Amino acid sequence: MKQILLSAIILCAGIGIQAQNRVPVPVKDTTQLPSKDSISKVSDLNEVVISSTRNNSRIEDLPMKVEVLGKEDMIEESGIKPGNVASILGDLSVIHIQNTSAVSGNNAIRMQGLDGKYTQLLRDGVPVYEGLSGNFGVLAIPPLDLKQIEIIKGSVSTLYGGGAIAGIINFIAKTPGNKPELTILANRSTLKETNVNAYYAERYGKTGLTLFAGVTTQNPVDVNKDGFSDVPRLRQYLLHPRFFWYLNPLTTLVAGYTGTIEKREGGDMQVLDHRADNVHQYTEVNNSERHSADLQFTRKNLGGGTLAIKGVGSFFHLQNDQGTFALLGNQTSTYAEASYNKKSGKHDWVAGLNNTGEMYRRAKGDSTLLGNYTYNTMGAFIQDGYHITDQFMAEAGLRADYHNVFGWYVLPRLAFVYKPVTDLSLRLSGGTGYKSPAIFTAQTQSVGYRNLLPLSAGIKSERSQGINFDGNYHTSLGKVDVTLNQALYYTHIKDPILPVMNENDHNTVLLQNMPYAVNSLGTDTYLRFELDHLELYLGYNHTVSRYNNTGSTNIAFAPQDKFASTLAYEIADKWRFGIENSWIGNQYDYNNQKTPNYWFWAAMISRQFGEHVTLVLNGENIFDARQGKNTPLFTGPVSNPSFATLWGPIDGRTINMSVKFNL
Repeated sequence: MKQILLSAIILCAGIGIQAQNRVPVPVKDTTQLPSKDSISKVSDLNEVVISSTRNNSRIEDLPMKVEVLGKEDMIEESGIKPGNVASILGDLSVIHIQNTSAVSGNNAIRMQGLDGKYTQLLRDGVPVYEGLSGNFGVLAIPPLDLKQIEIIKGSVSTLYGGGAIAGIINFIAKTPGNKPELTILANRSTLKETNVNAYYAERYGKTGLTLFAGVTTQNPVDVNKDGFSDVPRLRQYLLHPRFFWYLNPLTTLVAGYTGTIEKREGGDMQVLDHRADNVHQYTEVNNSERHSADLQFTRKNLGGGTLAIKGVGSFFHLQNDQGTFALLGNQTSTYAEASYNKKSGKHDWVAGLNNTGEMYRRAKGDSTLLGNYTYNTMGAFIQDGYHITDQFMAEAGLRADYHNVFGWYVLPRLAFVYKPVTDLSLRLSGGTGYKSPAIFTAQTQSVGYRNLLPLSAGIKSERSQGINFDGNYHTSLGKVDVTLNQALYYTHIKDPILPVMNENDHNTVLLQNMPYAVNSLGTDTYLRFELDHLELYLGYNHTVSRYNNTGSTNIAFAPQDKFASTLAYEIADKWRFGIENSWIGNQYDYNNQKTPNYWFWAAMISRQFGEHVTLVLNGENIFDARQGKNTPLFTGPVSNPSFATLWGPIDGRTINMSVKFNL
């Protein structure tokens, strides 16, 4: 498989075809947030079309708040952080990316102060990151392959079922345009990371093709000089072709394949340098393969509406070795859905059926205590958006799911949007959600699987109620374009599942429903100013998320305060400069002890040479904020270390330079 991926990369890089001279089409909406050093220019709101809501509506018409990182954000981020989307998601004030391993570099996503298991990740509207496959290397999606990222905060379980309690993040792939496109990008960083990515797209009459191929390599680095790697050795190969058939102007069929082979190795630097001895022998290895095939059929103007049918089958294999301990497993996942949406008078209907399957099997050599399982969930959903007036819309939805192990779930949802004047919009939404018990989550990944027991027979699903409000105002003060957005949210989760020590055997850990609830209450504020070629963004998030137990324990590694700002200046078609900072404050560890606050600074310079070449110089963590500066990252003997849980960056200052060719 590795040879196939490498051959495709060479083929893609060698395509001798004149591709489109890309002229950016800026996208800006009153609910769109900027990415790092990239605050998009003013454009028509009609250009931002959202697919995550299943009705392909314009963003300003939606009763739920949707934040979009658009095409221009993806183009710019591909030169700043070509290897994955962790950085661009972490720029949003309401999202926190937690590094879960000092050795392997895995991470988890937190939204609205809640654990990562409550955020559902989608690829082109399909949940392919569930179970085991959603906890290892999930953010290894290069921005060059994406059209946009859509983020919906708060419960949207009515549309997407279990797991969408804190919200969803939907990664939308590019599609071929009217002209061919070929982009080749190369990047190198001071942390010994090298990226080579290529993207090609073209439409040939009634057919079309997009092809992404990429290679990322990284050598291990011991930043804090403690003898263990803070950055792992990485070899990653990605291939993502998609084939398009335009059967007629109203009918499209898309077939795609996604393949990722990833090898990560960290641990004792002496072992990684092939100098192991009786003392120096600890390593951690994450080797994984991710393969999926998907098919999507769309028929417009069918009875006045649009029929969408999609299906995906995926296979994920993981070998996770930690010293003498091995987690070896295979997961097969399936998803099928048929949905229909129609605008009829004042109504905007969406209805559908879906089936989700997940099968996990231990592989030979696995040394965990876990067992095999097979899950299947059938679901039906319906939603109606009713335009009461031109300024006021109400949307109601209902979903019913049946899980073959954990039974029935009925999920109602209600949302409103009111626009009293052109520049002001007010949104209010409330809904219910659930998360069925799962072995593989961000929580269990942090604790580890060495002593974790299978799910007990009496465990119950977690259930939630949530409410979200936001007000958005957009105006001009002289020549200054101003946007102000204020959001408030509250989530209540009962019967939360946490890992606890087994009372009958203190050497093992089990997952158990707690007799108390989880409450998350927060506010998110951002201001955006734009004057000619100068742009300024200010954002502040305050979230208090706690377990409602006797001591009101804070949820670990969910910062209560996050401030972020970005200042950018552009000389059209030549230069772009940006500087960014963020402050992470009032974060707590698993012992409910407060961790140190820290600042994170970044800066970039981009130079465009004509229409075909762009050079980017980028600096991350310029002032070297690091958890490992003053406190050790491991304790115990070198041969059998115990690693600290991470609350901050450990890889230190990083400088990278990329060159992009748009041929």
